[in-house]
Amino acid sequence: MDQPGADGARRIGPYALLGRESTVGGSEVFAARTDEGLLVRVTVVGPELAADPGFRDRFRAAVEAARTLSGAFLVPVVDADADAPVPWLATPFTAGLPLRQAVDRHGPLSEPALRVLADGLARALAALHAAGTVHGEVNPDSVLLTMDGPRITAMGMVGATGSPAPSPTDDMFGLGSTVLFAAPRGEPGTDALPVSLRDVIGGCLYPEPPDRPTAEQLVAYLRHQNLPALAGSWLPPTVTADMAAATAAVGSVPAGGGGQGPIPPPPEIAAGTGVSRRKLIIGLAGGVAVLGGAAAALAFSGDSSPAPAGRAGGSGPTARPASPSGGRSTSAPSASPSSTDGPEPIVLAGPDAVKAWSEAGKNAPTCLEASDKVVMVVTDTATSFLDATTGKSVFHPLNTTNKFRASSFEHPTAYADGVFYLLCDTPSQPGVLAAFDAASGKVKWATKPADVDPGGGTHAARYLSNYVAVAGNTVYVCGQLLQTSGSFSARSPTTGYIRAFNAATGKGLWRVKGTDINNVLVPPSGSHLLATSAVPGKKPGRVQMIDAGRKGARGWKVSVPHAAYYFTTGWPLTCYAAGLFLFAGGNGDTLFAVDAATGNEKWHQRFDAKNGDQVRIGAPFSSLDGATVYVPVGSDLAALAVADGTLRWVAVLDGANDMGGSNLFNASLRLSGKSAQCSADTVFATDSAKTLWAIDAATGRARWKYRDPGQPDVGFMWTVGGDRVFIASHLTMTAIAAHGR
Repeated sequence: MDQPGADGARRIGPYALLGRESTVGGSEVFAARTDEGLLVRVTVVGPELAADPGFRDRFRAAVEAARTLSGAFLVPVVDADADAPVPWLATPFTAGLPLRQAVDRHGPLSEPALRVLADGLARALAALHAAGTVHGEVNPDSVLLTMDGPRITAMGMVGATGSPAPSPTDDMFGLGSTVLFAAPRGEPGTDALPVSLRDVIGGCLYPEPPDRPTAEQLVAYLRHQNLPALAGSWLPPTVTADMAAATAAVGSVPAGGGGQGPIPPPPEIAAGTGVSRRKLIIGLAGGVAVLGGAAAALAFSGDSSPAPAGRAGGSGPTARPASPSGGRSTSAPSASPSSTDGPEPIVLAGPDAVKAWSEAGKNAPTCLEASDKVVMVVTDTATSFLDATTGKSVFHPLNTTNKFRASSFEHPTAYADGVFYLLCDTPSQPGVLAAFDAASGKVKWATKPADVDPGGGTHAARYLSNYVAVAGNTVYVCGQLLQTSGSFSARSPTTGYIRAFNAATGKGLWRVKGTDINNVLVPPSGSHLLATSAVPGKKPGRVQMIDAGRKGARGWKVSVPHAAYYFTTGWPLTCYAAGLFLFAGGNGDTLFAVDAATGNEKWHQRFDAKNGDQVRIGAPFSSLDGATVYVPVGSDLAALAVADGTLRWVAVLDGANDMGGSNLFNASLRLSGKSAQCSADTVFATDSAKTLWAIDAATGRARWKYRDPGQPDVGFMWTVGGDRVFIASHLTMTAIAAHGR
């Protein structure tokens, strides 16, 4: 990564440039950082292109068009300025290497990797072409290799260069040329391609455009070949090692004028060492100083009582000055007890879990949901139901599918009162909300929510669904509204929404939207929801009650400083227990418990690190009976009484994660969604060493641990139903009893 830049500039718009990564179409691509520590990639338009009289208008239109596009293999545009002296655009920073750089440094890709490359590019182009858009610059410089597959970049440059308008067939020629570039060079032309790709990629390179396949045809061709999927990482170990080193190097570059605190040095990674996607995530987060206090042993300050001065969520009179960096220590100090700390910390150690059953399927699950009797398994081809006690299929599979893996940003399933709920696609209609009877596997109802917001405004907005939940007789779908045109900025508020449906019939009841709705918590009962929001930047966030009994009317609200993470949609970052909402406030180091109906504070508990590091609370979660709230803070998991905040126990992770740093609870990172759950008497939580722990809820001691050496790079998927936990790893489903017997 070269340091910026030839003209000495170190900032562009609101971003501090960290280093030059590549050149695409005469424009330079830089890694950059906001003043708040968020990483982005910024494409700075070249001077010759910017001097073109009609370029800025074309650039502005191209950026607006790019913002309407979404897809698993596309890198979206989040910010741009066509009127700046030097035009630029910004996209989210994704850990990866440009294809040209990867091949030049490490050689050609293997046949399975070439297939992943071709399939990912075809899926990206299929999404573009379906939206009536053409990329026009598909080449080794605009393709980014990531752990999850290839990504097409330079979206906002589409159509901005002023060259003759490209067509979809031009994109297909670019795809073919790009795959051929990554293939071994021993044979001339398409003979260098493996047999499984030679015909179809050769077809992309036909001289007559009408003879080339479409992107959808290419996807279908590869799928119908039905060749075995890759096990493990799709990229060579040398590429993943280079990727991790480059990502860590970006995080270690100081942002001029950014006001950031000290940043941990990048890890030393030997050439030839494989690096999982999990390592990249953890390395990236540490590099931009967003984890905060993660590995520190905990001490408690305050007396678990309401602050007499200061509102819930604010710093309050007991809060101490906090480092602005939020950086965490790279090593975990010993959890030595203090006379004021309460119970002695318990280092987690337990036997390996005993499997109740394990069954292999034909397709890898994308999401799971379970009751005490049935497991709903959703893949990109069907929805099936398994007997929770045996793992055998119990009902006929349904043709409802979901292609996107559940994550912290997407959680499309729910279960309540004998009914499974799923956001899914059918062969004839995408974006369906369906309800399935857990006793028969039959569809109770299915409804197609509107895709476009019908209300007001000059520009249309699309509903993006991120999360489904159930409370009583109501099903809620939450997400964000994507403006299809108009001005936008990564530093502007995002408009979120809540849509309510009758749980018995699927009939729409009400909907609300607003920039004060980002992350939404739906308690299992009651009529009060909790919405959090945060404007990217230095403005405080907000925690606000939404009254479902009054069709989404706003209730009490609390301002929360230092709460940029509340901007995240998807899995809730707050929790509910015994009539109280619980959320992180203050400097991110204090748990507040407030009355769900009134917002009145009941108690708060502040967390300090014994080594002085800044503490950042993860996503709290509660026991099924609502008596206990569990608070993940880096390597520690604290159990507190919901009634008064009294500390019951602290469980502590030992050892290192798979990157060599401190082992952390995933729930403390706010990166992995449903990474901590409860049964009646057991707490389940995963860590950054890819281990699932079963912890006795009464004592904090480990019942068992589960590891899967062959799990995907993104980790296995899991859920809890009754007194069992169900785990999906590649094609295999596994069940383990809560007590491990």
